[in-house]
Amino acid sequence: MPEAAALLDAGGMVRAVNTPLQAALGPTQPVRPGWPAERIFAPALRAEMADWLAQPGAAPRESRLAAPQGMPEAPVAIRRITLPRGDSLLLLQDLTPRQAAAEADRLQTLGTLAGGIAHDFNNLLTVVLGASEDAQRLAGAADPVLAAELTQIRQAAGRGALLVKQLLAYARQQVLAPRLVPLNEAVEGIASLLRGSGQRQGVALEVALDEAGRMVLIDPSQLDRVVMNLAMNARQAMPQGGRLRLSTGRLVLLSPLPGVPDTVPPGRWTVLEVTDTGGGIPPEVLPRIFEPFFTTRPERGGTGLGLATVHGIVRQSGGFMVVESQPGQGACFRILLPRVDEPIADSLPAAPASAQPACHPAGPILLVDDEAPLRRLAERALRRAGHDVVVAEDAETALALLEEGLVPGHLVSDVAMPGMDGVALARAMRARLPRLPVLLVSGYAHAAVDGGLEEDGIRFLAKPYGPAELVAAVGEPVPAE
Repeated sequence: MPEAAALLDAGGMVRAVNTPLQAALGPTQPVRPGWPAERIFAPALRAEMADWLAQPGAAPRESRLAAPQGMPEAPVAIRRITLPRGDSLLLLQDLTPRQAAAEADRLQTLGTLAGGIAHDFNNLLTVVLGASEDAQRLAGAADPVLAAELTQIRQAAGRGALLVKQLLAYARQQVLAPRLVPLNEAVEGIASLLRGSGQRQGVALEVALDEAGRMVLIDPSQLDRVVMNLAMNARQAMPQGGRLRLSTGRLVLLSPLPGVPDTVPPGRWTVLEVTDTGGGIPPEVLPRIFEPFFTTRPERGGTGLGLATVHGIVRQSGGFMVVESQPGQGACFRILLPRVDEPIADSLPAAPASAQPACHPAGPILLVDDEAPLRRLAERALRRAGHDVVVAEDAETALALLEEGLVPGHLVSDVAMPGMDGVALARAMRARLPRLPVLLVSGYAHAAVDGGLEEDGIRFLAKPYGPAELVAAVGEPVPAE
């Protein structure tokens, strides 16, 4: 539909929204199935909209749409159409055209494009890594010159994988391994790396830490990456020397805190600040510094992905960013992460000791991938490890093999495939074989693929991966039910 619309179930919860509505809400507010429909509207109107939505025959009315972060709320005319089976269609019309919506749509398109490119590039890198690893194994010690050249290929592929991670971080589709991290200890560790080189450049480092024991739920390697990136930017802003300050603290917000690039919602936050005494950021530049590929240092090799990557990591981790700066007065980058007061056991990886030996019918591995080079590499790696393998080029072919009598002992499937995707295939096969072990592989992040995979006992392997990683992932024991 060309007009913004949401499909609601009989209980008034969102089942799906179309592209025009998601574009109007902006990339920072991805609507999830199961949301109360009133969350589509401005926070101040949600109670009023909940009452209106509870009346299926209510007359059309006007409201205001929840705005993209930092943008004004959009007026909208709404009406609700009840469908025969009890669902309903919420139509939102006459959205006021505004530059902010167009900008949000542009950034969303860039994020989608970056994620798509990164996914396809991860497929290519998987082939490069796998083929070079196989070739290096075959070359062995017999041809050291060839082995050295193959090592160069693998190292180049590894550097390509780091670039892909930057694109996925911007698109908020990277693979994260969040766990509870003591924030003060993490900042102290980064500070120890910065002290020596910072002093040589005339930059004094200060560290001011809040009370000990403050925890955040984040991927520790990505936290290091965020702080290091901001610290390096700060040092580049002080070529004549100055003061770099890393500090931690806490903040309770009773109302939204507007800022650039995010408006922070009310809540209890753990705060990390990176502050410098450099020349500051000009007001006309400040709103653009988090845009991908925007840089003020092109002559010095700036790519414009650094701050976009940092922002993507923070947002994917459930946090927000606010930057404050005035010309001649330095800059303060403030990261706000949800406060964690109690251990979050469900968010931590299960301990290996809790795993039980695999318990499933003996049978071949059913390998499903629409990319022929990936399919060949994976099949070769698994067969070399002693597995019997049956291959299929798509989900429909895999299900047809089941109809013909195949009883696989394991399913290994790509996620993004034409037609039925890997998640739907896994669930369709689990409906027939409830204890079937499943490993999904993808160039997208786990969270971007589907929620609740762990609850279904479905495991995940991120691309690019080497043959040995695939074999190891398949060989993992099946968690106890």
